[in-house]
Amino acid sequence: MIGLLIFRDFQLMDASGPISVFEIARRQKQSIPRTRIFAVKAGLVRSSSGAEMYAHNLRSARSLSTLIVAGGEGVEAAAECRTTIGFIQRLAKRGVRIASVCTGAYLLAEAGLLNGRYATTHWSRTRDFIGRYPRVKLQADRIFAKDGGVWTSAGVTAGIDLALAMVVEDHGDEISRATARQLVLYHRRSGGQSQFSTLLELKTPNGRFAGLLSWMRENLDAHLTVEALAERSGLSARHFVRSFVAETGSTPTRAVERLRVEVARERVQSSGETIERVAQATGFRDPERMRRAFIRAFGQPPQSLRRSARNAETALPGIS
Repeated sequence: MIGLLIFRDFQLMDASGPISVFEIARRQKQSIPRTRIFAVKAGLVRSSSGAEMYAHNLRSARSLSTLIVAGGEGVEAAAECRTTIGFIQRLAKRGVRIASVCTGAYLLAEAGLLNGRYATTHWSRTRDFIGRYPRVKLQADRIFAKDGGVWTSAGVTAGIDLALAMVVEDHGDEISRATARQLVLYHRRSGGQSQFSTLLELKTPNGRFAGLLSWMRENLDAHLTVEALAERSGLSARHFVRSFVAETGSTPTRAVERLRVEVARERVQSSGETIERVAQATGFRDPERMRRAFIRAFGQPPQSLRRSARNAETALPGIS
């Protein structure tokens, strides 16, 4: 059985995302364990949205193969609950696979499970988490991390990626792909993928160039010169550059490279496409040009990021 641990003011999707993954996966393969929700007290547990989930009490959590701990606004109060922390510690000692979604990592850290381990959590909690738990090797920019039998993931939707990775580990890639298709997901993101989005970072509240930025991301293989982008915006090249920098904080040329690098990284890490094909599809055209852009952005060439992403399916770098 797969258990989901929740508490008052948990984040609803932190629990419902993984539950949905395992539900759909079980339709593909009946031997996949069922899921059950647990909390300190049995009954309805209110999420931060006001929606409620029914939970069984911790005493009924027997024969668990995996425990996934939700995060949410109520995580700090839950971290002070000795019953909750003791429950997590007992399961870990029994060899149960333990995971967290988003700020659920606080509960794992409080239980001592993350000391000396690589882990991640929501990017907005990085400074606070490091201050509280300096013995944890926090990797703030990861979608999810696995170190031994302990898994952690970033915010909300990353819990879906974590659950899909568990399906791969337990039941193979074919079941995971079928599950992702049923959930209408484009693909399963690798653990090493970034939590951040260039498109979101470049958009500003007034959104003057939001449409252009979205179009650029969908047409990365086009000749995205300053002149072409200025013409599409109905501005002179000089006026376009000045306005674009003022709104986004980036030059058009730099924005194009950032968008191309982000999409190229995603394809390098999550697909079997050749590096040459990725370079063509994302507008770099020349693999060497893409390699230089990757080194500027990530300090590593595409091949190294691909190897790291594949290693992340079983262990983080340095973990055997």
